[in-house]
Amino acid sequence: MVANGYTPEEALKIVESSSFMKHLRPAWNRMGLLRIDTAIDLYRKFIPHDSFEGLKIPLHIGAVDLNEGDFDVFESGELIRPVLASCCLPGIFEPMLLNKRQYVDGGVLNNLPVELIENKVDALIGSHCNPFGLTKPITSMKGVIERSLILAVQSKTKERFAKCNVLIEPPELTSYALSDVKHAREIFRIGYQHTKLMAKQIDQILSH
Repeated sequence: MVANGYTPEEALKIVESSSFMKHLRPAWNRMGLLRIDTAIDLYRKFIPHDSFEGLKIPLHIGAVDLNEGDFDVFESGELIRPVLASCCLPGIFEPMLLNKRQYVDGGVLNNLPVELIENKVDALIGSHCNPFGLTKPITSMKGVIERSLILAVQSKTKERFAKCNVLIEPPELTSYALSDVKHAREIFRIGYQHTKLMAKQIDQILSH
């Protein structure tokens, strides 16, 4: 949304008003609990051009080819399906079919792919939304899957933190699950306030 020119506040209002979760449907083929491709039309309402080339800020999307085991990067052509493919948490969503290949969340192999842009920018700002921690017990199968995925990608992600000039990782986010869309405004506020506290540090780093 931001790469397409929406302000962060506008993007938040879209999330709050679009009822994203209501657009998901059960995945009857049992490769996941839900289908995410049913949300394509929702995204097209807000990004009608559906192309990387139509964005105002260059964007690189990573997703994992489930059959080949490769981390593939999408940065041209069709936009929305690769974006949704990069959100396909294994076990939660069935894989997204792109070019006759099955794709899942890029975080399976690389949850902070700094390598894609580190030679294209002056400074790297990492935004990590799944800090390690647990504040409440897990009580569902979905919770077990989500927690297992976070644990699986955590160690590889830490190695890439060191490459970031700035790392934004609000510790309060440990109180929220990956699917807590209904708490979008609270999560937005936490991220905003945490980053404001880092403003002086960020200014110093980016001014060098």
